[in-house]
Amino acid sequence: MAYILIFITAIFVNNIVLSQFLGICPFLGVSKKVQTALGMSAAVVFVLTLATIVTYLLQKYVLDAFGLGYLQTIAFILVIASLVQLVEIVLKKVSPALYQALGVFLPLITTNCCILGVAILVADGTYNAQGLEPNLLTGVIYAFSTALGFGLALILFAAIREQLALVNIPKGMQGMSIALIVAGLMAMAFMGFSGVDQGLANLFGL
Repeated sequence: MAYILIFITAIFVNNIVLSQFLGICPFLGVSKKVQTALGMSAAVVFVLTLATIVTYLLQKYVLDAFGLGYLQTIAFILVIASLVQLVEIVLKKVSPALYQALGVFLPLITTNCCILGVAILVADGTYNAQGLEPNLLTGVIYAFSTALGFGLALILFAAIREQLALVNIPKGMQGMSIALIVAGLMAMAFMGFSGVDQGLANLFGL
């Protein structure tokens, strides 16, 4: 049950974008079309999950073992950059249209604070493991759930923006202005999930 709580908490209660405000750049930049948002979400799920595994092992068996903890940030960025390059190569061959649609935002995953932030949280064991011992398994579940939460927020935001494009909005509110207002309203909506994890934990005696 604790693993389910990690899953629910990462997606709804502590959504990486709407609650922790990480990954705002792609959230605003790749949310004009649902199709593009789906592609970015899939890329983030793949990169974040794989990066978490690699960076966790790198932290425990290389950086900590040899006293090189001060190299954590630069080492993690290099790992994430390599994984992003892998995603780019695959997308370019499998789906050239999606590769073109993502444009500059795919390379931006390299320095996306969402990816780097989650990798650091998992490596340091400072995420909410719902009473379990922070380890690779709980870290991967947390990272995967966080990526799904990012994708959920991004896709919902993109769907709303597509509908807004069909509405007669006052000139002064068009573009990024109305987008930021919608993002704020979404963040307030997700605040309604606050306490759900604790309620479930109490219900199941965790």
